[in-house]
Amino acid sequence: MAKINKVIQSMNHISSRIFAGEKDFQIMVDLLTTVRPPEHLNDYPVKVDIEENLASAVVRANTRLWFDRDQPVGWAFVDEFHNLLWELDHRYQELIGSQIVEWGEACIRKTLGNGESTTLDANCREDYAERIAFLGRHGFQQTETTNVAMTCDLSNSLPELKLPQGFVIRPLAGIHEAEAVAAMHRAAFGTEYMTTENRLVIMNTSEYDLSLDLVVIAPDGKIAANCICSVNQQEKTGKTDPISTHPHYQRMGLARALLLTALYLLKERGMLSAHLGTSGNNIAMQKTAESVGFTIEYKTLWFSKEVC
Repeated sequence: MAKINKVIQSMNHISSRIFAGEKDFQIMVDLLTTVRPPEHLNDYPVKVDIEENLASAVVRANTRLWFDRDQPVGWAFVDEFHNLLWELDHRYQELIGSQIVEWGEACIRKTLGNGESTTLDANCREDYAERIAFLGRHGFQQTETTNVAMTCDLSNSLPELKLPQGFVIRPLAGIHEAEAVAAMHRAAFGTEYMTTENRLVIMNTSEYDLSLDLVVIAPDGKIAANCICSVNQQEKTGKTDPISTHPHYQRMGLARALLLTALYLLKERGMLSAHLGTSGNNIAMQKTAESVGFTIEYKTLWFSKEVC
């Protein structure tokens, strides 16, 4: 009875509201670093990922924060792909966990027509037992989809860089090339997501570095491939993804050359390791990464819940 009374008393102090601006962005980032287990601090989404998502009015409208009195204890948003992202102080899982999932369902239910259904999706590392259990309790089922995270120790020697004759690797020249590199990305992945507008969002984030946004220029002057890199000076780590190659220029070693160029740059800047992610079924990218020194660090599992 004492435990029940304590829960009821705590519920009386819980409130939530929609995302309201820059101050809330900082609240979300601060809570992430406070409540995440240290081994998961670099899991998606990190600060820059949240920043990119919140550039969308749709995602801002799908973002909610929870408080115990005035103390932030949780947040959640649904991105444009119907993925539920959240952070929650583990002490509030019983109080707020169901509200977070219900919020996610409500965000995508408003996009459905009569009789339509879709899924609310979520993911986490395969070794994140607490989060996997949370998803199971709230009706999510594991799917066959996976991602892999790979890492490269930059203290090791790197292979020799080889680039096909006539091709050049350089940084993106500026925002005037955003449209061309976005079009190349869409062709590479066969999706429409990377619009010029979305590419500009990436280029306007606080951690973006134009000198690390690498492109391969084909002999005819067209952008053939791209790799967006970033550095974390505090942790001395770098990222080397996404990597994309236009279908006309695939199987020429361009992705490998880009990746090696990125690793050399990160090493020059004092980074100790590099990291990238790719889908579990993208064996070609995994083999390319392995050929320059990457190894699989962990797998990410995907879960879904039907919403109608």
